Amino acid sequence: MIDFENPSFLKLRPVNDSKLERLIQPLLTPGEQVVQAFQSVRDGVVFTDRRVIAINVQGVTGMKKSFTSLPYRRVQAYAIESAGMGDLDGELQLWYSGLGAVKFELLAGSDLALLCRVIENAISG
Repeated sequence: MIDFENPSFLKLRPVNDSKLERLIQPLLTPGEQVVQAFQSVRDGVVFTDRRVIAINVQGVTGMKKSFTSLPYRRVQAYAIESAGMGDLDGELQLWYSGLGAVKFELLAGSDLALLCRVIENAISG
């Protein structure tokens, strides 16, 4: 579960393996597509074309996992911070109605421009 007192995901590196996608596959709705997946040391964040799914790995063995779904339709605003829209580290901040801000610190290799297009398409209609 996301700690909404400190809702930050730091040092997320993009991953192309299907491990995170296999974890969230049962949660996806018909037609929902994964856009980008990110991994920290243990936790993960998956951006789909409809929402953000945060995966919190718990316990010593990592067998217990919690999943938090943050639909884009609840986003009121978003912001990115980067030295450019290229292959650099950046931050994405989403403001959710009723929840406040959630911040993602994304390492090189993430496609901030793509994420912004997906979010904009979802919130504008």
